[in-house]
Amino acid sequence: MTMDMTLFSVGVAVFTGALIQGATGMGFALIVVPVLALAAPAMLPGALLLAMLPLNAYVAWRERHAIDMRGAGWISAGRVAGTFGGLWVLVAMPMAWLNALVGGSTIAAAVVSLLAPAFTPGRLTFASTGLITGVTETATGVGGPPLALAYQHAPVATLRATVALCFLVGEVISLVVLALSGKLGMEQVFYAAGLLPVLGVGMVASHLVHRRINQRMLRVGVLGFALVSGVVVLVRG
Repeated sequence: MTMDMTLFSVGVAVFTGALIQGATGMGFALIVVPVLALAAPAMLPGALLLAMLPLNAYVAWRERHAIDMRGAGWISAGRVAGTFGGLWVLVAMPMAWLNALVGGSTIAAAVVSLLAPAFTPGRLTFASTGLITGVTETATGVGGPPLALAYQHAPVATLRATVALCFLVGEVISLVVLALSGKLGMEQVFYAAGLLPVLGVGMVASHLVHRRINQRMLRVGVLGFALVSGVVVLVRG
């Protein structure tokens, strides 16, 4: 793949990811991680986490009235512990093992959600979700499936805004830990900065379509997202 085609592929992935996550609340990492893993693997997870900061800040602010602050608080508390677990995994565990664990558990959770009745998540569910997300996003850059499954029965705006806020808080935590541990370099910072223009175009495009997403479509999309992400992670392993 030529340099021009590599940059074009990453740009298309970032635009598409920003459009989909801005409209539905998830999907950026699922789309961008596989492309970056092929085009610029050294940029993961740092450049990805940096690029997601403005996107999630925008979505959380746009629908701030719908944020579930209680759930976000418990998820963020679990996320703190999970981040250090993710750093340990990044250093100590073979990536193939992690991919098998994350991919398999995500697929299993999505299948269970398809069969289970509607539920209202409690503190334990939220804290566990934050813990798992902290481990997987810090280690691989992919943390959306647990959050998406926890809020799959919530109103559309609540899912989008709360997941965005949880992502935002978690990304800051992960980036601080990665920087202090020497796993975040200036090359990743500059690479993420170069993605901002196309990211901004995707965010603007998402603003034009986000109100047209209905509840049933979103739940199907959430579960499909979780299943596909699980398969992608397994294949990458």
